[in-house]
Amino acid sequence: MGKKIVLAGGSGFLGKSLANFLLGKGYQVVILSRNSAPLDGQIKYVQWDGKTLGDWASEIDGSYAVVNFTGKSVNCIYTKKNREEIVSSRLDSVRVLREAILQCKQPPQAFVQAGSLAIFGDTTERCDENAPFGSGFSVDVCKQWETEFFKEALTTPRQVLLRIGFALGKDGGALEPLKKLVSLNLGGTVGSGKQYISWLHIDDLNNMFLEAIENTSYSGIYNATGPTPITNKEFMKSLRNVMGKGWTPPAPTPFVWLGAYLFMQTEPSLALTGRNCVPKKLVDSGFTFQYTDIEVALKDLISS
Repeated sequence: MGKKIVLAGGSGFLGKSLANFLLGKGYQVVILSRNSAPLDGQIKYVQWDGKTLGDWASEIDGSYAVVNFTGKSVNCIYTKKNREEIVSSRLDSVRVLREAILQCKQPPQAFVQAGSLAIFGDTTERCDENAPFGSGFSVDVCKQWETEFFKEALTTPRQVLLRIGFALGKDGGALEPLKKLVSLNLGGTVGSGKQYISWLHIDDLNNMFLEAIENTSYSGIYNATGPTPITNKEFMKSLRNVMGKGWTPPAPTPFVWLGAYLFMQTEPSLALTGRNCVPKKLVDSGFTFQYTDIEVALKDLISS
């Protein structure tokens, strides 16, 4: 049997993609999920609530690595209740996983946390790992999240936090709603179009997780994004090109606000803000990107 990797909260788009990637590499995969266990081939599902110790903790003991994806989706309207759940789901899962690790007889050698580039706020300035943080609710969430993850320095396991960018993959994730808009001839520039998208291909992200799990030199915080961020205007133009669509009228900011609240049931700031981030530490560590050109990445995901 291969090394066991535990994916906490791994039943979402990014978690399932990593699970299947790891299976292909010969690992055992266990997903901790709030939902009852589905039938999903070789992946083992174990129920947990994301905040209290239970029988699930036995899966951590003797595992090779733990990767934590847990957190309520930010793709919602930021009501008081949703804000509280966005924060608590992230902090509670970090705390209880650390508690489970500390009681292990054979602790995992790596504890990898999925974080977010949202910590840099809304900026067009180039941001590496040492750039100043932004301001606002999303930034505050990320700051609390990272502080909690590194609150207690663990000798074993290594602690790695990946600030994930705009991950592009097939059959889900951030790309699907944009593809739908383009197919309906609604894929124009969003708002000013000057907001940056720090994008990366899902294959590169999965390899980043693998490096964080296996490479003992990885420790601390990394910007998990591609090396070539682009503006929303450039991104939407590339997506239209790949999908064979011509020029489309832009979506002015007032329309984006209206559509987000009335039809998408989400915060308009998710579409109207952005950040220009680069993966300096990954590049310095020698990480090799498969996809650095947006149209090449989109053709792989849409045409294949």
